[in-house]
Amino acid sequence: MRFTSRPKMNYMPGTASLIEDIDKKHLVLLRDGRTLIGFLRSIDQFANLVLQQTVERIHVGKRYGDIPRGIFIVRGENVVLLGEIVSRQQTHTLTLQDLEKESDTSLQQVCIEDILEEQRLQQQSRQEAEKTKHLALKERGLVMPRSDIMDEYGVQHQY
Repeated sequence: MRFTSRPKMNYMPGTASLIEDIDKKHLVLLRDGRTLIGFLRSIDQFANLVLQQTVERIHVGKRYGDIPRGIFIVRGENVVLLGEIVSRQQTHTLTLQDLEKESDTSLQQVCIEDILEEQRLQQQSRQEAEKTKHLALKERGLVMPRSDIMDEYGVQHQY
């Protein structure tokens, strides 16, 4: 019987593969829905991140606002998505069709106060819609657990 050596890996396993991304600008989507943008300065074996010059980006419709947060430490278990932000200079030459698509989906930056007010109104609207849905289901004999009284493990609490 003849043994052959394992093929060499062209990548580093686990979070070690992110070492190449140190000092690059990244977007981080957190489990609670927040979006952070900052420079990745450190990472460990648990995917805990240290971001510098971090801003929290809030989206409402096609508008957004950035809240400066400075240095931000993120526990690895809270990271849903991590991606490098590439500038236009680093990308290939855009075609006219790419520019047209981009103009259709482009976002408008607004001041922090405006985006926070829009976010508050959006959350209020969602809560009202959830209450209406809950009442309609209750009238039909269906009781759904409300998300505002459930913990992260789906256990309902009586308040």
